[in-house]
Amino acid sequence: MNSKVQVKGIRDGLLVTLGEGEWEDLHRTFLDHIDQQRDFLKGGRLALNVGVIHLKANDLSLLVEELSERGLILWAVLSDSLQTQQTAHSVGLETQIKKPHFDEEAETSISLLQGGEEAVLVRRTLRSGHSLQYPGHIVIIGDVNPGAEIVAAGDVIVWGQLRGMVHAGAEGDEQAVVCALDLSPTQLRIGSQIAVTPKRRGKPQPELAHLEKGLVVAETWDPKREKL
Repeated sequence: MNSKVQVKGIRDGLLVTLGEGEWEDLHRTFLDHIDQQRDFLKGGRLALNVGVIHLKANDLSLLVEELSERGLILWAVLSDSLQTQQTAHSVGLETQIKKPHFDEEAETSISLLQGGEEAVLVRRTLRSGHSLQYPGHIVIIGDVNPGAEIVAAGDVIVWGQLRGMVHAGAEGDEQAVVCALDLSPTQLRIGSQIAVTPKRRGKPQPELAHLEKGLVVAETWDPKREKL
């Protein structure tokens, strides 16, 4: 993970935060990062936090065009620089992220796992119509209701009921897994393989889904024993 480009999921898409440095270098680093994640991020809505960097209208206009060519929408630029805020307004970009209502707000944090892999932790229930996408692992403490969607480049772990659509290993990782205390999604996908969950038989129990010989299979999951 590039320390100069940090990405996390927010209600309105993805928030990209750039580290310190000259805009010319950060601009190239940012686009390189986007190109590496192009398939996963395509169609995404981005808010960009540039900190204290001063940007001109042609800087932002060029960036909007470059991201559009990559299938991305830049809708907001966050900055501590008044000049950059005014510039963003002049090219039609927002300069702040609207705070969601309290009952819809998620406690979200980014953590580094062993080996440097990145995961996003969300503490709330995802309701119908909500979509959570992240280029790493996703951990949810709460339920995922029917009509909600989770897409992760890595593993997906739900400490609750998983009844929406889930796609782990979205960038082609066929070693990815999906775990839930109640695994009953409307659609489950790992890598390029798709499975539809059969009707529940008996009481729900923690399960882990993974690929085995090209097929999605589920087995009993012991959270105390499994090491992902």
